[in-house]
Amino acid sequence: MALQAGPFCFCGPSFRSVPDPLSSKRRLAVKAASSGLSSLKPFSVTRSNFKVSGDGGTKEESPLVVCFGEMLIDFVPTTSGLSLAEAPAFKKAPGGAPANVAVGIARLGGSSAFIGKVGEDEFGYMLANILKKNNVNNEGMRFDQGARTALAFVTLTREGEREFMFYRNPSADMLLKESELDIDLITKAKIFHYGSISLITEPCRSAHIAAAKAAKDAGVVLSYDPNLRLPLWASPDEARDGILSIWDTADIIKISEEEIAFLTKGEDPYDDEVVRKLFHPNLKLLLVTEGPEGCRYYTKDFNGRVGGLKVEVVDTTGAGDAFVAGILSQLARDLSLLQDEDRLREALMFANACGALTVKERGAIPALPTKQAVLDALLKSVV
Repeated sequence: MALQAGPFCFCGPSFRSVPDPLSSKRRLAVKAASSGLSSLKPFSVTRSNFKVSGDGGTKEESPLVVCFGEMLIDFVPTTSGLSLAEAPAFKKAPGGAPANVAVGIARLGGSSAFIGKVGEDEFGYMLANILKKNNVNNEGMRFDQGARTALAFVTLTREGEREFMFYRNPSADMLLKESELDIDLITKAKIFHYGSISLITEPCRSAHIAAAKAAKDAGVVLSYDPNLRLPLWASPDEARDGILSIWDTADIIKISEEEIAFLTKGEDPYDDEVVRKLFHPNLKLLLVTEGPEGCRYYTKDFNGRVGGLKVEVVDTTGAGDAFVAGILSQLARDLSLLQDEDRLREALMFANACGALTVKERGAIPALPTKQAVLDALLKSVV
């Protein structure tokens, strides 16, 4: 099996060490795509490619992306290459994949909202304020009096790769109820984005399914990033079944090579025929992130690969979420990108740059780039 538990294993459900499923592919940089699959098509990188209206953007002109799921505190070691016990200090950083995406979209000038639950504690209120400061609508956040905000301690290798130790026994994000959903906010969205961690336990699983159904019924585009954290599930089979249980409802899916191998029980994630097995009839876009190699894209009519940018890696936390924020920020403005391969490739180059810039700093949300930073990096890359 491609994804397995790491060396740390503690009894009890409150904390586990979770290896990063992307770690085998993310190395020192996001570099240009190598040969194989469809060759890269060059394009001219200009600000006009991405409809720039300034870093802050104009929220009224940007359709809403609603992100559903977990938000937590990552404690990132200040020194890489040491175990958690050996780390001299940790940097407190807000995180949680769906929340990262919401902030990433807002940083890029888009309009986003977050729906999820945190503890009625100092960390929970801190996270709500962070969303507000980053221009993310937090009206859909709920606070639980009986459970704490989730925490995750992150181990970084010297190359910036990660392992997670989660504290959730249970954490507040697991306890969101269907009755607490802001349905009006969900149905106003252009895109509804979510992961799979919210599927692991009740009542959050039922809330997740109800939220996605409300969005689908309202004609909202559904975006899914499984974001596998295997030891949080009871077993590999349960993880695979849970992730695939909502697979066919998504319009857009982002997945890694390791997650493809996991879901297909060890098949080659670089084989187009294997990837196409995951392409369901109603899917509009399947994205495969390859860390330093960039990404692959698949639609009903075309597929190919887009390379990334070369950067020096400090911490890969949040890189995939930054990529998702990058592509969703473009699709929210113009879904016709899904039918235009050249323009889709431009949007994916932008998304790859978002991911690349994020690995240059520690933590997820603190490292997410602005649109100006991304465009400057793209323009510099073609000089």
